[in-house]
Amino acid sequence: MIKMQKTEGLNIIPFIDIILVLLAMVLSISTFIAHGEIKLELPKTDSSTQSTPNKDKIQIAINAENIFFLDGKESNLQEIQTKLDSTHKTTAIELKSDKNAKFDSFIQVIDILRKNHHENFQIITEKAQ
Repeated sequence: MIKMQKTEGLNIIPFIDIILVLLAMVLSISTFIAHGEIKLELPKTDSSTQSTPNKDKIQIAINAENIFFLDGKESNLQEIQTKLDSTHKTTAIELKSDKNAKFDSFIQVIDILRKNHHENFQIITEKAQ
């Protein structure tokens, strides 16, 4: 004689496993997206200069650890020099430097601009409150 076992319901343990894996994936992806931005604490001034939307501009940034960024990508002074050598003198250049970055790093970028006779640049700051 064959006995029939009574099923007690759905087994949700595999479902919970799948949800936990998906949650881990979402959290790791969102962490990567959040860190994709360069964190800068710009100096505050009464006459702040804001970034202007312009497709033909070059952005140079220096973070608090004195790491250079060229158009959002980590770079070094040689790469910045090469980019500016091949850039027209009237191209707009935005300079952003974290308030805790070494002044020497900022001066090195200014020196590259002067050597290439670039005079169309802005120093971006935040409005003091």
